Amino acid sequence: MIKIYNYGEVSNDEIFARDNIDAGVADVVTEIIDNVINNGDKALFEYSKRFDRADLTALEVTADEIDEAIASVSPEFIEIIREAASNIRAFHEKQVKNSFILNEKDGVVTGQKIIPIEKVGLYVPGGTAAYPSTVLMDSIPAKIAGCNEIVMVTPPSSDGKVNPVILAAAKIAGVDRIFKVGGAQAVAALAYGTESVPKVDKIVGPGNAYVAEAKKQVFGKVSIDMIAGPSEILVVADSTSNPKFVAADLLSQAEHDRMASAVLVTDSEELAKKVSDELERQIPLLPRKEIARASIDNNGKIIVAKDNLSLAIDIANEIAPEHLELCVDNPFDYLDKIKHAGSVFMGKYCPEALGDYFAGPNHTLPTSGTARFSSPLSVDDYVKKTQFIYYSKDALSGVADKVAYFAEKEGLSAHAKSATIRFED
Repeated sequence: MIKIYNYGEVSNDEIFARDNIDAGVADVVTEIIDNVINNGDKALFEYSKRFDRADLTALEVTADEIDEAIASVSPEFIEIIREAASNIRAFHEKQVKNSFILNEKDGVVTGQKIIPIEKVGLYVPGGTAAYPSTVLMDSIPAKIAGCNEIVMVTPPSSDGKVNPVILAAAKIAGVDRIFKVGGAQAVAALAYGTESVPKVDKIVGPGNAYVAEAKKQVFGKVSIDMIAGPSEILVVADSTSNPKFVAADLLSQAEHDRMASAVLVTDSEELAKKVSDELERQIPLLPRKEIARASIDNNGKIIVAKDNLSLAIDIANEIAPEHLELCVDNPFDYLDKIKHAGSVFMGKYCPEALGDYFAGPNHTLPTSGTARFSSPLSVDDYVKKTQFIYYSKDALSGVADKVAYFAEKEGLSAHAKSATIRFED
């Protein structure tokens, strides 16, 4: 059963505290990465057989496999994927930034170029569930940014095939190449390249503890989006909220995995009790009830900020959750008060699932309190910036002594000389 606390009885560290990840994960991942570096495709085939029970003869998904997969998916779901993709595209197109030039001084031109990252790798989880939504969220911003090649990796099922809805989403989103490989070995393949899998410049996408650790270890060789932890939701609900709605929203994240966190902060003791009761009613009805049960019992919490909704907002800001629902009347009255959250869901008819699948904003979000300093996945994650400077002879002549003076103050006389030597004769 979910724990209920009055505010002040529990620390924020405890709210999202989870069982420590096995210290052996890092050692296992290091061994996997080294094996992929040294043995390439051979290592990937071995890991597929060991971890996915798939005896593969080729790693790359063929065009025929994609066509076969799309034919097996219901036309109704294909249309829903297309509509979701359209919403995601419309939202992310607003994020595009332009290059700029400044030439307000005679003989001086400065500027910044926005350049797409050439090759990006998308990790799409498999295992206990298929996530076509992740395909859309991770690949559409990359297409908008103008990346030359989008390479997707995802684990196969034991029959050696990729889930058809994953391939359908990839086709609709415009993914260029798809490989049947998952886990830390997939991250290693993208970072270092193998005979089949191309080396990329950046790796994005969520995964389990092994995938997260692999991204951490290859960072520097390639760029990454973030180290994503287990999913989390925080619902701020007032006394008029429907406890059925609130419980369902908490469970929408609790069913992800046993480590997920679902937290309710409310100004009403009565609502807290009703939501607790409603969780006990709804959990047994879920297909993934064992996972949801473990998440709610181990990581779930209800915090009562008695008769003080403003305090509930303050608590939410301190926790900085991945998903924040404002299940309150007039939610826009509170939006400016939200300082730290990955994505905010406004009002009593805006479940977090809207953001997961359909509304358009990205669902790859900062977790574990990192919303204090980081942002959702966006077009910005798929571009880099290059600055440029031009000075004419006359323009440099007017500032060379200033540049030299600054350089000498830092004890760098060669820097100073490089500015003044041009005018010594």
